[in-house]
Amino acid sequence: MASRSAPLGAGPAAAQAPDDLVTVGRITTVHGVRGWVKIHSFTDPESNIMSYRPWWMTMPDGLTRLEVDDFRPAAKGFLAHLAGVDDREQARLYCQRDIQVPRSVFPEAEEGEYYWHQLEGMSVVSIYGGGETPLGVVRDFMETGANDVMVVAGAGERERLIPFVDDFIVAIDSEARLIRVDWDPDFDTR
Repeated sequence: MASRSAPLGAGPAAAQAPDDLVTVGRITTVHGVRGWVKIHSFTDPESNIMSYRPWWMTMPDGLTRLEVDDFRPAAKGFLAHLAGVDDREQARLYCQRDIQVPRSVFPEAEEGEYYWHQLEGMSVVSIYGGGETPLGVVRDFMETGANDVMVVAGAGERERLIPFVDDFIVAIDSEARLIRVDWDPDFDTR
């Protein structure tokens, strides 16, 4: 049986591979014997992961486009069946890999709202105490339950965890790729 989840080579399919992929989830493990896999979604709400298609995955032999032909909620996360993947061992090849989608599949964010991937890589400066002190760049975000936390990588090994709440986020300048925060540059979150 031919698989619609075949790796891309140098042929015409490779030209279709997007260059702006964003990670939206992860295939964690197999479920059952008929090729189903467990999905951990990074989207909010988590069910949005199925709105973003097609899925892409980096495999050992290149970028692979994945088609999902069935999907359902599970006790912890979701279950998905990948088209053309009909046994446990075949499904295992996709486990512990990130699910990626092109940025173009996301709806436009409303005014004053941002997707994490839009903020990653932006420079962060603190206006704490007057002036502007460079803190680093946004490397990642974390969910804590109460609020999101911005992971800012500074010079050397220094990393700051800044709550992404109005009390600390002063302004986001998308054009300048700059985030101004009211955060004590000497405060160490480790």
